[in-house]
Amino acid sequence: MNIGIIGAGSIGSTIARRLSRCGHDVVIANSRGPKTIGESALRTGARAVTAADAVKGVDVLIVSVPMNRNGDIAAHVRSAPENAIVIDTSNYYPMRDGTVQEFEEGLPESVWVSDLFGRPIAKAWNAITSQSFDTKSSDPGDPARVAIPVAADRDADRRVAMALVEQTGFDAFDAGVLAESWRQQPGAPVYCTDRTLEEMPRWLTAADKERVPQRRDLAMTVIGEYARAGGSVSGRFLVAINRACYS
Repeated sequence: MNIGIIGAGSIGSTIARRLSRCGHDVVIANSRGPKTIGESALRTGARAVTAADAVKGVDVLIVSVPMNRNGDIAAHVRSAPENAIVIDTSNYYPMRDGTVQEFEEGLPESVWVSDLFGRPIAKAWNAITSQSFDTKSSDPGDPARVAIPVAADRDADRRVAMALVEQTGFDAFDAGVLAESWRQQPGAPVYCTDRTLEEMPRWLTAADKERVPQRRDLAMTVIGEYARAGGSVSGRFLVAINRACYS
């Protein structure tokens, strides 16, 4: 498939590397121009392009930018081919993104992003730390393989997103429609906690919508205090803190 990626951070770069290795024609863009995209995103064949070029002729467009940057790229997303599947990886952190009242009132983040883009979307790759995504890929059938939830309103979008998640080295779990995707947002029990496919249904069901933002903020407070005290914020530490705060 022809795959465009907007966002060359840790998640976007790893997606580019993994999917191009699988034989897809992958292009990747960021806000600063093709020359600023690191070699790590390109070493298996992905090509650096402008954001305007990243949406041209694609079958799939993956958007991997901070929530507060989605507005900056919305016009590019809207110009992608009408039949292109759009996959969003972003998460809302009010201390970084500013307060979005709709989120504070309980609107699922992916529903808001879909409305912003004016396109149906799938939500995937948002519920894993960049460290786990970079180091914990494994082969199908591994009982310890980490699972990633995928939500979408259209079955075809969800199927494609799930297939791509599998190709990046993780089990894909069908998390249903976007209205339920708050269950994979920051603060939910499956968010960045490295659950397996067998564990995923239990922890998705355990999510409490009112507690999710509270638990998100609790984890950020703990992580921030630990970092300010000189602690090393490793991927293993993040998963442990998230499990303790979100479960």
